[in-house]
Amino acid sequence: MSEEHDTAARQNKSNRKVAFACVALFGTMIGAAYAAVPLYDWFCRVTGFGGKTQVAEEAAQEVIDRVVTIRFDGNVNRGLPWDFKPEQRTITLKMGETGQLAYVAKNIGTNTSVGTSTFNVTPYEAGAYFNKLDCFCFTEQPLKAGEQVEMPVVFFVDPEMNKDPNLKHIKEITLSYTFFPAHDAEQPVAARVDETATETNL
Repeated sequence: MSEEHDTAARQNKSNRKVAFACVALFGTMIGAAYAAVPLYDWFCRVTGFGGKTQVAEEAAQEVIDRVVTIRFDGNVNRGLPWDFKPEQRTITLKMGETGQLAYVAKNIGTNTSVGTSTFNVTPYEAGAYFNKLDCFCFTEQPLKAGEQVEMPVVFFVDPEMNKDPNLKHIKEITLSYTFFPAHDAEQPVAARVDETATETNL
């Protein structure tokens, strides 16, 4: 009887260990899923993988003779009633030379809306050499009905790209932005004040 009791006790202990391991593994997988997006975005920003560009704090230290044409593309998610496009479609400049271009966004809807943009560069491999000194990406942009704003982008192509044998053939780079509705965007203080006054009058 004692032997059967010991066997059952060992079996129960083993089952508890397996159950604990499964719970721990499940928790780890959930945590990894939540971390995957920011980690992937960080990885893309650092390496340029997937067409992510670099962020520079100062202009390039040198300018070389090799030229590259930058094409600009603007898109809007169907959930955002905006018109969004670059002021011009292309700029040709030398590698290391600082360029600037403005995108124009207009709210063509009947209510105030808030948008935020993502971006990428093609070919993807060029993202590691495309440096932005100033950009409107990932910031929330509120626009009243009918309001229009200009959003500048200041950039340069790192001359180090000229040393990359895999990119010797590249003559054009496309910078593409897409605006999406900014869900759960913080409402401007002025709007909250106006709503409070309206409710008080009612």
